[in-house]
Amino acid sequence: MEAVYFTAESGKRTAFLVMDLPEASHLPRVAEPFFLAFNGTVEFYPVMSPEDLMKAGPDIENAIKKYS
Repeated sequence: MEAVYFTAESGKRTAFLVMDLPEASHLPRVAEPFFLAFNGTVEFYPVMSPEDLMKAGPDIENAIKKYS
């Protein structure tokens, strides 16, 4: 776990968890306890580090060429 922040959003108790998940297959490990124990809602927002963005450069360029 990188960081945890607690707040209220739309009148509901909310936690923002910042973590490094190396694979999408790790999502259930994080989400299922919130679904099962708290009947919670879980949303994921994948982000990239600057290093990840550099690695993605060629794929971004290819998408620009194909779809622009």
